[in-house]
Amino acid sequence: MEEPRTRTCGGPPWVRPGGPPLRLWEERRAAARVPWPSTLLVAVFVLVGTGFAARGQAGARESLDTLGRVLLLLGPALLLLRNRWPGAVVVGTAVSTTVYLAAGYPYGPVFLVLVVATFSAVAAGHRRAAWWAVGGFWAAHVLVAHWLYARLPPKGDAAAPWGQDLAAAACFVAVLALAELARVRRQEWARAQAERAAAAERRAAEERLRIARELHDVLAHSISVINVQAGVGLALLDDDPEQARTALTTIKAASKEALGEVRQVLAGLRAPGDAPRAPAPGLDRVPDLVEQAASAGLDVTVTTAGTPFALPPGTDLAAFRIVQEALTNVVRHSGSRTARVRISYAPGRLALRIDDDGSATGSEAGGSGNGLAGMRERAAALGGTIEAGPLEGGGFAVRADLPVQPRETP
Repeated sequence: MEEPRTRTCGGPPWVRPGGPPLRLWEERRAAARVPWPSTLLVAVFVLVGTGFAARGQAGARESLDTLGRVLLLLGPALLLLRNRWPGAVVVGTAVSTTVYLAAGYPYGPVFLVLVVATFSAVAAGHRRAAWWAVGGFWAAHVLVAHWLYARLPPKGDAAAPWGQDLAAAACFVAVLALAELARVRRQEWARAQAERAAAAERRAAEERLRIARELHDVLAHSISVINVQAGVGLALLDDDPEQARTALTTIKAASKEALGEVRQVLAGLRAPGDAPRAPAPGLDRVPDLVEQAASAGLDVTVTTAGTPFALPPGTDLAAFRIVQEALTNVVRHSGSRTARVRISYAPGRLALRIDDDGSATGSEAGGSGNGLAGMRERAAALGGTIEAGPLEGGGFAVRADLPVQPRETP
């Protein structure tokens, strides 16, 4: 059955919170976002810094004219698109920076534009474009500084020293290494976020399964008793009003108990810090099950083997629910009017056996399958096993073997 669709604040209504469609939509929205503040800051820093740098390079480089300022602003303008097209932006900034330097304009913070574009491209996964753009920029700079300098402005310029180019290469390699490190850290953070989200989803699914299993066990047993007693009450309403009254009293008691247990199960959805209003049921409440079964016309005999010891709450609850579900299946699906419950205590083990000698009445004596599945899930969660099936001489038996570590001996 499809889960109900929930509208998410800030997102389209056709995605569920935390699901892959929502993450994809968020990634696309982030890619479409224009980074105005950071780009404006870079543009101001490049213009102002280059203006100060030009004063110290007067005569050695070309003066900063209109074309130079246009080339300076072209890089930050391309940075506005770095979230949407990071690969194209890093190539474009490398070309604009190369043209700016080839035109003989002053050195300065113009390299910052290429650094920002490189980080954005590597972080977005466009590593090859970033490496090719930086490598091409450095190769073009070497070509201009050592072979084409005589044909390009400024006039009378000499070849640049190789040490300067090697230092520039080392800086570019450091920038690429830092960008790769940032990319790896970002991937690790995203992976950790995804793992935490998946773990939270698993915990939520397990909690939903636990609540569904508890509700099934509680309601199946109580409604079975109510159904039988309602039939008795209707049959005896005219002939034996006192017996009908007794049946109605039993229905009232069973429904009240069912409501209490349902409230206790749903208390798992309470706010953190709230204490449960009643302890979880355990094997000490088996006599209540026997009494309810007797009111439904089922005679239950309970025997105990071994020395009883206190059970952990989870094991105690699971054992109680297994006995409850097995007796419910006898009432609903077996023609037997007698059932036997045997509880065996052994060091580190708890064994349960619930059987009857009746024949099925229209359906499998083991139930529709949900009850048996719930019992198996409970046993498997504790590392135990459940065996259920018909007996050779007729009837049906449920055997449970649960590992247990005694907390204390009464």
